[in-house]
Amino acid sequence: MSELRFTEDHEWLRVEADGSVTVGITAFAQNALGDVVFVQLPELQAYDQGAEASTVESVKAASGVYMPLTGKVLEVNDQLSDSPELVNEDPMGEGWFFRFEPADAEAVAKLLDQDAYDRLIKANAQA
Repeated sequence: MSELRFTEDHEWLRVEADGSVTVGITAFAQNALGDVVFVQLPELQAYDQGAEASTVESVKAASGVYMPLTGKVLEVNDQLSDSPELVNEDPMGEGWFFRFEPADAEAVAKLLDQDAYDRLIKANAQA
Protein backbone atom coordinates (compact mmCIF):
# COMPACT_ATOMS: atom_id res chain seq x y z
CA MET A 1 0.00 0.00 0.00
CA SER A 2 1.81 3.11 -1.20
CA GLU A 3 -1.18 5.43 -1.04
CA LEU A 4 -1.26 7.99 1.71
CA ARG A 5 -3.50 7.88 4.74
CA PHE A 6 -4.39 10.85 6.91
CA THR A 7 -5.46 11.72 10.45
CA GLU A 8 -7.93 14.34 11.62
CA ASP A 9 -4.90 16.10 13.15
CA HIS A 10 -3.61 16.77 9.58
CA GLU A 11 -0.81 14.22 9.57
CA TRP A 12 -0.06 12.03 6.56
CA LEU A 13 1.15 8.44 6.70
CA ARG A 14 2.86 6.32 4.06
CA VAL A 15 3.57 2.61 4.50
CA GLU A 16 7.09 1.77 3.34
CA ALA A 17 8.23 -1.48 1.70
CA ASP A 18 9.62 -2.77 5.01
CA GLY A 19 6.28 -2.22 6.79
CA SER A 20 7.40 0.89 8.66
CA VAL A 21 5.23 3.99 8.40
CA THR A 22 6.52 7.48 7.55
CA VAL A 23 4.69 10.42 9.15
CA GLY A 24 4.60 14.12 8.35
CA ILE A 25 2.17 17.00 8.44
CA THR A 26 0.01 17.79 5.44
CA ALA A 27 0.33 20.76 3.12
CA PHE A 28 -2.88 22.08 4.68
CA ALA A 29 -1.32 21.95 8.16
CA GLN A 30 1.97 23.59 7.21
CA ASN A 31 0.09 26.30 5.33
CA ALA A 32 -2.01 27.01 8.44
CA LEU A 33 1.13 27.16 10.59
CA GLY A 34 3.08 29.51 8.37
CA ASP A 35 6.87 29.61 8.32
CA VAL A 36 8.22 26.72 10.40
CA VAL A 37 11.18 27.77 12.57
CA PHE A 38 11.75 24.75 14.83
CA VAL A 39 10.88 21.06 14.98
CA GLN A 40 11.26 18.94 18.11
CA LEU A 41 11.59 15.36 16.93
CA PRO A 42 10.38 12.37 18.95
CA GLU A 43 12.54 10.01 20.96
CA LEU A 44 13.21 6.53 19.54
CA GLN A 45 10.71 4.82 21.80
CA ALA A 46 7.17 3.45 21.88
CA TYR A 47 4.20 5.84 21.96
CA ASP A 48 0.50 5.25 22.42
CA GLN A 49 -1.91 6.41 19.75
CA GLY A 50 -2.73 10.08 20.30
CA ALA A 51 0.37 10.84 22.38
CA GLU A 52 2.26 13.98 21.42
CA ALA A 53 5.38 12.66 19.71
CA SER A 54 6.77 15.84 18.19
CA THR A 55 6.32 19.60 18.22
CA VAL A 56 6.48 22.03 15.34
CA GLU A 57 6.90 25.75 15.95
CA SER A 58 6.21 28.47 13.43
CA VAL A 59 6.16 32.22 13.44
CA LYS A 60 2.43 31.95 14.22
CA ALA A 61 2.16 29.14 16.79
CA ALA A 62 3.44 25.88 18.21
CA SER A 63 1.56 22.70 17.47
CA GLY A 64 1.85 19.08 18.52
CA VAL A 65 2.38 16.24 16.09
CA TYR A 66 0.56 13.24 17.51
CA MET A 67 1.30 9.57 17.21
CA PRO A 68 -1.26 8.42 14.65
CA LEU A 69 -1.21 4.81 15.87
CA THR A 70 0.38 2.96 18.75
CA GLY A 71 3.90 1.97 17.78
CA LYS A 72 7.64 2.43 18.19
CA VAL A 73 9.53 5.30 16.54
CA LEU A 74 12.40 3.81 14.54
CA GLU A 75 13.88 6.85 12.83
CA VAL A 76 13.59 10.65 12.82
CA ASN A 77 14.32 13.13 10.06
CA ASP A 78 17.47 14.76 11.45
CA GLN A 79 17.48 17.23 8.54
CA LEU A 80 14.65 19.11 10.27
CA SER A 81 16.93 20.05 13.17
CA ASP A 82 19.07 22.24 10.92
CA SER A 83 16.49 22.95 8.20
CA PRO A 84 12.97 23.17 9.68
CA GLU A 85 11.91 25.06 6.56
CA LEU A 86 11.80 21.69 4.75
CA VAL A 87 8.38 21.28 6.36
CA ASN A 88 7.17 24.32 4.37
CA GLU A 89 9.09 23.54 1.20
CA ASP A 90 8.18 19.85 0.88
CA PRO A 91 5.73 18.79 3.63
CA MET A 92 4.72 15.57 1.88
CA GLY A 93 8.30 14.58 1.00
CA GLU A 94 11.62 15.77 2.45
CA GLY A 95 9.77 17.44 5.33
CA TRP A 96 8.71 14.14 6.92
CA PHE A 97 9.03 13.90 10.71
CA PHE A 98 9.53 10.26 11.73
CA ARG A 99 9.12 6.60 10.82
CA PHE A 100 7.55 4.11 13.16
CA GLU A 101 6.64 0.45 13.43
CA PRO A 102 2.90 0.20 14.12
CA ALA A 103 1.78 -2.26 16.80
CA ASP A 104 -1.11 -3.20 14.48
CA ALA A 105 -0.13 -2.95 10.81
CA GLU A 106 -3.76 -3.34 9.72
CA ALA A 107 -4.76 -0.18 11.62
CA VAL A 108 -3.19 2.09 8.98
CA ALA A 109 -5.86 1.11 6.45
CA LYS A 110 -8.56 2.32 8.88
CA LEU A 111 -7.30 5.92 8.77
CA LEU A 112 -8.67 8.54 6.37
CA ASP A 113 -8.02 8.06 2.66
CA GLN A 114 -7.47 11.03 0.33
CA ASP A 115 -11.19 11.54 -0.38
CA ALA A 116 -12.14 11.45 3.30
CA TYR A 117 -9.32 13.86 4.16
CA ASP A 118 -10.41 16.26 1.40
CA ARG A 119 -13.95 16.20 2.85
CA LEU A 120 -12.50 16.96 6.31
CA ILE A 121 -10.64 20.01 4.99
CA LYS A 122 -13.78 21.28 3.22
CA ALA A 123 -15.83 20.79 6.40
CA ASN A 124 -13.22 22.71 8.42
CA ALA A 125 -13.23 25.53 5.88
CA GLN A 126 -17.00 25.85 6.13
CA ALA A 127 -17.06 25.78 9.93
